[in-house]
Amino acid sequence: MGLRAWAPGRVNLIGDHTDYMGGLALPMAIGLGTEITGDRGGNWVMLGSDGFEGVAEIPIGGVEDPSAVEPPWARYVAAVVDEVKPTDGLVGMVHSTLPAGSGLASSAALEVAVATALGADRVNPAAAAQACQRAEERAVGVPCGIMDQLVSLAAIEGTALRIDCDTLELEHVPFPDDAEVVVIHSGQHRELSGSAYADRRAECEAAEQVIGRLRDASPADAEAIEDPVLRRRARHVTTENERVDALATALTSGQLGYAGDLLVASHASMRDDFEVSTPELDELVGTVRGVPGVYGARVTGAGFGGCVIVLCKPKTRINGPVVWRGLPAAGASLSTT
Repeated sequence: MGLRAWAPGRVNLIGDHTDYMGGLALPMAIGLGTEITGDRGGNWVMLGSDGFEGVAEIPIGGVEDPSAVEPPWARYVAAVVDEVKPTDGLVGMVHSTLPAGSGLASSAALEVAVATALGADRVNPAAAAQACQRAEERAVGVPCGIMDQLVSLAAIEGTALRIDCDTLELEHVPFPDDAEVVVIHSGQHRELSGSAYADRRAECEAAEQVIGRLRDASPADAEAIEDPVLRRRARHVTTENERVDALATALTSGQLGYAGDLLVASHASMRDDFEVSTPELDELVGTVRGVPGVYGARVTGAGFGGCVIVLCKPKTRINGPVVWRGLPAAGASLSTT
């Protein structure tokens, strides 16, 4: 019996670099993602890819070190196999509409698609997302948060997903019908494993040694930190947590102008306090903000390149390399043929 497993990518409306500190995030799934088609059976997971060379060949018992598997994309597969521990193998193909290195969670979509195809329990999306989160860190050493994997699993069409990354409590926030999200690629390829992502997390953890958990701290608490770098990092996390709830309220009440202002404030914080934006991203945000019908824009995801999201009126004319546009999509699915 054949199967089709699908996992979407995501854009984060607001709440970046808060998830790994146990904070708040407000992502949404998009209509681009990763699909696996194939057949279950045997003692191996064997997957080819239409986007990458080589074949993932992983025994269902797992491998000792997923980070050493070749080709490199197969490391994600190996780590997920080891986390899910399937009783049957899988032979199939990986198809993706997500541009790699764009900041749209292509690695999480691959992890979730593999886990879904191998029978991970999607009734408990938090547990499945935690398994995929562990897999990413084991595969490439990036100490990522849980946002990408969780929204890929738990998203509901037409809603953004407010995630409390401490309790893993989820709230589906209705997205207004009289707005849409446009995703524009900056032209900068992004790889977190070669960026300062881990440094930023370490700086946040150092700030917590001074004022306690950033999840529970206020912007005023952050201002008490003497070290200027740690103060800026803490200020971003604490103010970003506040912006998540403010945006959720704005979207629910249809306050789209205010919602756009929150996106712009978030981008400024990512640029100035967290220092993960780039000149290309800044220029793109500045340009698109002047387009009639646009409410606001910001870098989405971890930064260091990738994409900008734009909140705008439907059918607003946006110039540039548009990757996707629309309303929030649904999460992972599994079907048989």
